[in-house]
Amino acid sequence: MTDVPPVYPPVAQAARVQGVVILEAVIGPDGRVTDVSILRSVPLLDDAAIEAVRQWEYTPTLLNGVPVPVIMTVTVNFQLR
Repeated sequence: MTDVPPVYPPVAQAARVQGVVILEAVIGPDGRVTDVSILRSVPLLDDAAIEAVRQWEYTPTLLNGVPVPVIMTVTVNFQLR
C-alpha cells in the first residue's frame, strides 16, 4: 500500500483544530482510489483528508484470481505536535 500523508491545513492549525476524519473509499480493480465519501467529519480537515486518500494506492483485491473493486473504511488522524 502507498499512502500519502495529509497536508495539515494552515487555517486548521491556526485554529488548533485536530481530530479524526473517517472516510469510505472505493478501491478500483487497479488498486487506485476511485471514490471517497465522508463518514465522520471534522469540517476544517475533511478536504485535506480526501485529497490525501485519493492519492493512496492499494494492492488489488483478487476474487478467484480476478481484480475486483472493494469498499474500505479509512481513518485519517490529524494531531497537532
